[in-house]
Formats: sequence, structure tokens, C-alpha cells
Amino acid sequence: MDRVYNFAAGPAALPLPVLETAQKEMLAYGSTGMSVMEMSHRSKMYLEIFERAQSAFRRVMNVPDNYKVLFLQGGATGQFAAVPMNLLKTEADYADTGNFAHGAMVEAQKYGKVNCIASSRDDGYTFIPDITPDMVSENADYVPRRTSAPPASPWWSSVTTCPAPPAPTAPSCSTGPCR
Repeated sequence: MDRVYNFAAGPAALPLPVLETAQKEMLAYGSTGMSVMEMSHRSKMYLEIFERAQSAFRRVMNVPDNYKVLFLQGGATGQFAAVPMNLLKTEADYADTGNFAHGAMVEAQKYGKVNCIASSRDDGYTFIPDITPDMVSENADYVPRRTSAPPASPWWSSVTTCPAPPAPTAPSCSTGPCR
């Protein structure tokens, strides 16, 4: 079979061995006698899968223990609302760095106070504005940082550490607005 490579935003091509493992385990995961989709999310079997996935994610992405890892379903635009609905208590700081960033920020404004701490919107998103720790609000519940973006949006070349306690980075593939 000829494989097609998908370079579109969203779902991406997976290595054939990954697909073959998923296919093999679709009807019965390991020796459990059932598919993962049939397991209770509270079962010991499922929790072992979850803990392995979380541990691997922390290791690969170098996520410290004082941060929570959230596995959220849905695409980037679905997270535009999910992130502030779950994390926004007082206020959030956003950098308006592209269309996705703008959309996420506009959506977050429906759920609470949102500060636009940097923007390149007026220049057509042709650059990533500098963000320094002093720009982050003292009361920010989170500061989403997108390290990738859809076409026609710039990419972060470096990541500034903004120590605004507590300001965990919201894990999302989306971004937010500034107007």
C-alpha cells in the first residue's frame, strides 16, 4: 500500500508501526481481553496506560513536577474555550501573535479578564513580539505560549521564562487575540 503524507494543520501522519500497534490492539489491549475504548477510565488497566503516557510526555517535553499535564480532547479551536473555562480564575495574559492566538484571546475574554501583553497584529503578524517577565501580570492564572502556529503566523525562536507565580503555561495548540 502506498502511504500518503499529510502536512496539513491538525491530524498528522503517524509512523506505520504506531498504526499497526493500534490496529493490533483495537480489539484487545495487551492481555486485558478488551479494547482501551471499552475500559473504565477509573480501572487499574486504564490508569496504568494514563500514567505511562503522562510520564513519557513529562520526560519528552521536560515538564517539571510542579506543573499539571492535561490531556484534552478536541482540536486547537476547541481549546480556545476549554483553557479559560478550566484555568481562568482571576485573569490571564495573552500574546497576540497570529490568527490562532487572536481567536483564543477573543474566546478567553468571554470567561474573564484577559490582558494582551504583546501583539504583532497591527503589523500583520510578521514577527513575534518580545515578552519579558515584567510584562506578565502578578495575578495571571496562566500565560499561554504557542510554539507552533498555522501557516502565515510567525514562530517563536526562543521562549522567555516569565516567573509570575502561579502562571503555568496552558497546554494548547491554539493562541489568542488582542482587540
